[in-house]
Amino acid sequence: MIKKHTTLELFLTFLKIGALTFGGGYAMMPIMRKEVVETKSWATDDDILKILVISESTPGVLAVNSATFIGYKIAGFKGSLVATLGVVLPSFVIISLISLFIVEFKQLTLVSYAFYGIQAGVAILITRAALKLSKKIHFNLFSVTVLLASMGIALLTGFSVIYILLISAILGIIYGMIANIREVKNNVR
Repeated sequence: MIKKHTTLELFLTFLKIGALTFGGGYAMMPIMRKEVVETKSWATDDDILKILVISESTPGVLAVNSATFIGYKIAGFKGSLVATLGVVLPSFVIISLISLFIVEFKQLTLVSYAFYGIQAGVAILITRAALKLSKKIHFNLFSVTVLLASMGIALLTGFSVIYILLISAILGIIYGMIANIREVKNNVR
C-alpha cells in the first residue's frame, strides 16, 4: 500500500539520501530503495526497477534521474522538483566547499585512504542492489540470452553501453510483439 507524504518529508528523505551516499547513482539505489520502499512505503520494488531502467535509459545522471522519477511518481511535478533538489543539494554544497580547499584536500593522505575504503564499500552496495533487483526480473530464455550477450559485449569490447541498452530495448519490443501475435493466434484457434 502506498502511504501518504508531504513535500517536506519527500525533500528531507532525498536530502538524507544525497548526503549519506558515496559513489554515484548505483551506490545510491539500495539506500533510495530502502527509504522509498521499506521505510516510507511510497513505492514498490517493481516501481524502483522500472524507474531504474528509465533512469539508465535517459540522458543525465542516474541518481538525479531516479530521484526525479521517484519524486514524480510520489507527488507529481512538485515531488520531482523537491526530490531532485534534495538529492542534488548535499553534493553541490560539498563540492563547492571542497573546491575552495582542493589543493590542500588532495594532499591529505588520510583522505586518499578513506576513498580506497569507500570504493570497496560502494562495490558491495552496487552488488547487493543488483542482486535484490534481479529477483524482480522475469527470467526466460530470451531475457537470459540478452543479459549474457549484453554482459559479454560490454565486458569484452569497447561497444557503448548506451547502444547495448537501445539494442536490448528494440529486441525486447520485437520479442514482446512476437509473443503477443502468438498469443492472439492461439486464442483464435
